[in-house]
Amino acid sequence: MEDIRQKLIIQAKDMGIKVTAEQADKFQRYMELLLEWNEKLNLTAITEPGEIVEKHFIDSLTLLPACRPKEGGKLLDVGTGAGFPGIPLKIVRPDLQVTLLDGSNKRLNFLSQLCGELSTECRCVHKRAEEAGLDKSMRESFDLVTARAVAQLRILCEYCLPLVKMKGFFVAMKGPGAKDELSEAKNALKILGGDRIDVKQIQLPTAGERNLIVVRKLSFTPKGYPRHGGTITKHPL
Repeated sequence: MEDIRQKLIIQAKDMGIKVTAEQADKFQRYMELLLEWNEKLNLTAITEPGEIVEKHFIDSLTLLPACRPKEGGKLLDVGTGAGFPGIPLKIVRPDLQVTLLDGSNKRLNFLSQLCGELSTECRCVHKRAEEAGLDKSMRESFDLVTARAVAQLRILCEYCLPLVKMKGFFVAMKGPGAKDELSEAKNALKILGGDRIDVKQIQLPTAGERNLIVVRKLSFTPKGYPRHGGTITKHPL
């Protein structure tokens, strides 16, 4: 299997992110396990090592310079799938308390085994986002909530903002067209407590434009949100 360590360290450095040799070893193993499990679980359509480095690992790590999570902060990755961006962030920032949320037990089995192999401690939770938002132990308790390629922004807001604590951040990872999604999501953001919105545009080496929509939460999410999952998608705010 191709060795991606040096490529990863160099690309990360170009983005202003330091990846140590030990961390690069973990990313190498991550890729190997991802491709091994992908044969039976269909975790990713991206299987070329160079593309995994850029489109999964570096893309995930762009949150660090864009958001600068606080030391020891609680991070929730909603709809984590194969662990992006939660696990790459945990590898480079082991101080973060990372929770991986997904509705698929099969994916969470992969993530649990992956974390064990990497000696990287993450909490894996089997719930839908709207269930988590109504769970008193999770609601409004995270400093940073992330979602990557999960849904349209106005839908994502209802999945994610109920989970963000006061003065915490919700970050939606998007491709081109993020500003159009943002204009459609103004009502949802206002209702759910999101304020102070910033769009950070990033250029990946070959994959092009990415946008991080960074929302600060400055008022509590009203009771009654999130609604049932079917309602959220059929009647977005």
